[in-house]
Amino acid sequence: MNAGPGRPSGGGGGRNRRRRGRRPNNPRGPRPAGPSQSRHNQDGIYTAPMDHSYRAALAGNNNNGQGSRRGARPGFAAPFAPVDPEPLPMRGDSNSRIFAFVDDLFFAAKIQETARKLNVKVEFAKSDKDLAERMQQNGEEKPSLIIFDLNNANAKPLTLIPKLKAKLKKGTSIIGFLSHVQGDLKQKAHEVGCDMVLPRSAFSQNLPNLLRRHGAPDDENPTVQ
Repeated sequence: MNAGPGRPSGGGGGRNRRRRGRRPNNPRGPRPAGPSQSRHNQDGIYTAPMDHSYRAALAGNNNNGQGSRRGARPGFAAPFAPVDPEPLPMRGDSNSRIFAFVDDLFFAAKIQETARKLNVKVEFAKSDKDLAERMQQNGEEKPSLIIFDLNNANAKPLTLIPKLKAKLKKGTSIIGFLSHVQGDLKQKAHEVGCDMVLPRSAFSQNLPNLLRRHGAPDDENPTVQ
């Protein structure tokens, strides 16, 4: 192309040419990150690679709740699965040794189902009069365990527990359960004579052993697992 008037030709006009693109700051590519740059990008955000080794541990434990040691990393233990105790021998004519003041449908069903598996007889009472009538049917045999839902307002646990302790003495254990956040109620239950107060989760976990131990007759010495 010929240069027109007042338009010089040659390399001198290079400074008036439009730049088609920006030259990269570092044509050799990004500088490898050093020890001080490996954990943060330019915006200060943590960018270290995620450790996915936990997936292997979860895969090893995803076998019907049974953990597998193969491929598991140290620090990842198999989930603990408590073993239920052996059921008691069937005794159709035996008296109930366990009574419960529980009106919560979930825990009442759980107690009934656990007792059925262990061949333990549990009776539910609604009041102290109801309990007295049921105990009278047992003759001179005193209950081995009385369970209280400490949130059962109809049973009035804090009023009934000291009466039962004075009447039954040390031959009967009284266990109550409540929410883990009810610290004041737990202290009051201990003060009125409750032998053991458990959070709901701990009560559920220990229920099979409790029923197995207190449901066994006096002449049997069960092994608590």
